[in-house]
Amino acid sequence: MKSHPCAPLRAAVFAGLFGLLGTAAHAFGDDTRGFYIDGGHARHGEKGDTNSVSAGLTVPWSITERQPGGPLSSYLDFFVSNWHARALDDGPRNYLQVGAIYTLRYRFGGGTSPWFAEGGVGATLMNHVYRTPDRSFSTAFQFTEVLGIGRSFGDNGAHELSLRVQHFSNAGIKKPNPGETFLRLRYTYHF
Repeated sequence: MKSHPCAPLRAAVFAGLFGLLGTAAHAFGDDTRGFYIDGGHARHGEKGDTNSVSAGLTVPWSITERQPGGPLSSYLDFFVSNWHARALDDGPRNYLQVGAIYTLRYRFGGGTSPWFAEGGVGATLMNHVYRTPDRSFSTAFQFTEVLGIGRSFGDNGAHELSLRVQHFSNAGIKKPNPGETFLRLRYTYHF
């Protein structure tokens, strides 16, 4: 039986997340900067998938004052991504993207659990208008929304793994507006 091309990635994600279950719970401040790398995949089937690699910086920031060590925190996420996809002429093409996202994080257990959920909204700009055999954006500017779940581990929760779903579209500013949705795996180191 033929294995799905994403099967090794899925197995690694589940093994990594379940391997973290033994870490003891304690208070997490979520108040330090972080550097991250992530990989993403948008599935399109026979017309060619799109893959992305990102590097970014998270900076704690809140619109309102929040209780330190509480379950709710927020941060700004600044990133640079490279999307790799088949272009309309069937050759490969890279798209450079820069963006920023305001993200709210909820840490379970009143702020003491290593598990968290988060969601955010932001904006991005690409160096070329994204066009593939089955998707053609009309603008290089895109809005983005993200939802994720993750777990902190290591000394004082300095390390994180998260699984995220991220969508990009221009919100109907100009047609066509097919959007693109990635499944992402992120590793973050807080310093």
